[in-house]
Amino acid sequence: MRLDLSTLAGLAVALAGILGGQLLEGGSAGSLAQAAAFLIVFLGTLGAVLVQTPLATFLEGIAIARWALVPPAPPQGRVLQQVAGWTAIVRREGLLALEARVPMLADAFSRKGLQLLVDGADAGRLRDILQVDIVGFEERLRRAARVWDAAGGYAPTVGILGAVLGLIHVMENLADPTRLGAGIAVAFVATIYGVGLANLVFLPIGAKLRTLIVQQVVAREMLVDGLAAIASGDHPRLIEAKLEGYLQ
Repeated sequence: MRLDLSTLAGLAVALAGILGGQLLEGGSAGSLAQAAAFLIVFLGTLGAVLVQTPLATFLEGIAIARWALVPPAPPQGRVLQQVAGWTAIVRREGLLALEARVPMLADAFSRKGLQLLVDGADAGRLRDILQVDIVGFEERLRRAARVWDAAGGYAPTVGILGAVLGLIHVMENLADPTRLGAGIAVAFVATIYGVGLANLVFLPIGAKLRTLIVQQVVAREMLVDGLAAIASGDHPRLIEAKLEGYLQ
């Protein structure tokens, strides 16, 4: 497990810029800490996303958000090693010798692909069957990533809603000047929270997730190419040379 330092560095730089600018203008960092504004923006955005998104997709979007901080290791190198090992076994012992390797694979997609190969599926049929799985896998993860895009779209609007609520509070207390400052603070800070969370957290997380999803999809396509090449009887060095192109 390795942390993505670019994510941490980006958040640190963004926060430093905002807080540094606030201090340079003579303000205080504490003035940006408004629990009411945060509650309005956070729960309002959460509710809007839940209305838009099926619960299973929403939960998966939350689950894969950890990839922004701890991304999965690029799987292409592992796939290359797997396919090279399978190719060597086929040349030494024949195709059926791979059947004992199927239960050892942790990944269901890899198990399915290797089982199809052992069962004698030709390269074309193998590609057709596994491509359906790849399309479904990619679409499921992209729907999950769009949870964060949706949050990035709703947060600024909910922030404006918080600003309006703060101004309503101000108007209700015009006769009490001691309560005007708090209402105005909530109004403006809610807008900051909405725009800030959208552009510094939600939308960047969604974009990073899409990049990582592409890596996972490419690894599956690489595996399919390797299995199809074995099914076609290609020479191991040709298979390895072909798959190395995915490592560029």
